[in-house]
Amino acid sequence: MRLQAADGTDPRAIGAAVPAALDGAAPLALGFAPGPDDEVAEGTAVVIATSGSTGVPKKVVLSAGALRASAEATARRIGSGQWMLALSAGYVAGLQVLVRSHLAGTTPALIEGRFTPAAFVAATRGMRAGARYASLVPAQLATLLDAAGDREVRVALASYEALLLGGQALPPALRQRAADLGARVVRTYGSSETAGGCVYDGVPLDGVRVASVDGELRIAGPTLAEGYLGDPGLTARTFVADEAGARWYRTGDAGDVSGGRIAVTGRVDNVIVSGGINISLDRVERAVRAVPGLEGAVVVAIPDDHWGQGSAIVVGGRRETGSTDPLEASGVGARLLSAARERVAAEVGPAARPATLIPLDELPLLASGKPDRRAIAALAAGR
Repeated sequence: MRLQAADGTDPRAIGAAVPAALDGAAPLALGFAPGPDDEVAEGTAVVIATSGSTGVPKKVVLSAGALRASAEATARRIGSGQWMLALSAGYVAGLQVLVRSHLAGTTPALIEGRFTPAAFVAATRGMRAGARYASLVPAQLATLLDAAGDREVRVALASYEALLLGGQALPPALRQRAADLGARVVRTYGSSETAGGCVYDGVPLDGVRVASVDGELRIAGPTLAEGYLGDPGLTARTFVADEAGARWYRTGDAGDVSGGRIAVTGRVDNVIVSGGINISLDRVERAVRAVPGLEGAVVVAIPDDHWGQGSAIVVGGRRETGSTDPLEASGVGARLLSAARERVAAEVGPAARPATLIPLDELPLLASGKPDRRAIAALAAGR
């Protein structure tokens, strides 16, 4: 079957194309222009180009069955109602808002223009009475919490049955701030390869299985992608069968499974060697984000003449320090760095302490809303 090109920046156009895609009549290409050789099998609903946050972008093939299974399992877990679309419809989390809306027979509320507290309030005000749901990334939630001195923002936040938070780790301090305001946050874990979030607050959705194999999380179930368009080698390496013939997705994430709950500890490959010691930058970043004022920080590797490699804390200067000029925030930055080093030493080990804190006017972001770690690392190395 031939893929139909779709403008990932136009949620209305993608929403209008979702019914035919789910029926298998017109599979969509999101995030790339399909070529004449980009043929897909019957039953394919969409092929999504990933954001490439950890490597070269891949074209993930998702069947209509996988999208439906994910949407239906979500409804069983958190309920059904009207959704707000606050994310790009060209990525799986935004696409799933449109899929859930279609299957529920509802029309999603749209954020008009750039995501701001005012736009969020306006879209919420326009929603119908009843159960409301939204998917956000942590940076968007932080923006709303920073504006929660406005009563209208607080009322809007508390009006949702669930705010799904995915895309990156949710700092505990950020979740507590949301809870204090009555916002019902649900942490999600998943990827394009699992048709979006498939683990909610550490518990897999119905039909989803998660296992830890040699420290790497693997996922099985009806929401799995078919593989990668035009790359059978990568498909074979990433989607593997066990002795019973069950198909599993190798996530590349490190984590544990205990008592039916999943804990993600970071990327298997996000490790530096500093002074001969292996250090997980994901563990360092989690410890750093527990420091008040550093909830949105990103930790990246930097070269170190003495130890070989070290790490730097990179923050968006205007948000994290309250200064319009990062240079004016040097005193604040020194205090934050000291607090972060102490926390990292206690939770990860003295050798893992970050070497420096680098404030930027704002953090580079991918179109998905996630931090652009490659760009951030390049900026940090240049400093």
